Amino acid sequence: MKNLDWSSLGFGYLKTDYNVRCYYRDGKWGELEVSSQETITLHMGATCLHYGQEAFEGLKAYRGKDGKIRLFRVEENAKRMIRSAEGVVMAPVPEELFIKAVKKAVELNKDYVPPYESGASLYIRPLLLGLGEQVGVKPAPEYLFIVFVSPVGPYFKEGFKPTPMAIMRGYDRAAPLGTGTIKVGGNYAAGMVPTVLAHEKGYSACLFLDAKE
Repeated sequence: MKNLDWSSLGFGYLKTDYNVRCYYRDGKWGELEVSSQETITLHMGATCLHYGQEAFEGLKAYRGKDGKIRLFRVEENAKRMIRSAEGVVMAPVPEELFIKAVKKAVELNKDYVPPYESGASLYIRPLLLGLGEQVGVKPAPEYLFIVFVSPVGPYFKEGFKPTPMAIMRGYDRAAPLGTGTIKVGGNYAAGMVPTVLAHEKGYSACLFLDAKE
């Protein structure tokens, strides 16, 4: 286990040793690849940059009292990423491949899983990107699936204590018939301005109500 000050970790990115990658080409997913690089190479015409063909997940791994590392509901994250991929016409990552990649990323970086009752955890970020140059609005011919991890503290700096939230009624995060039911970057882009405003007013986060009503 790494010698880190686990109790002082915030919720942010901290470099670990490896990430796991897999490419979708010629209508099928390839084999898992292990990388120590933190960067990726994208064509300037990639659909993830122009047409929002991007989806991601977030889950955690914990070290138990017995020292064993456990994942929390990884199957549900795999299923949601499939729904997200289908929602923006990307090649879905099969559930079995998703779980295999997540477990491999955790195993490769097991020294970064915080100790039991440290208040920290290993955050896992699966990411799906549309690759290949497209000028017209159409699905990408290739996709890249990445899983990287980072040890983190509580999402809110207050930890498990009550935290103030703001309802910003002048903004909607997702249109009723749009992408609100899936986990894609565009939803977060739509919520960026009100979230920043909420932080400036001293709130921890912004709550978005039913946009239709």
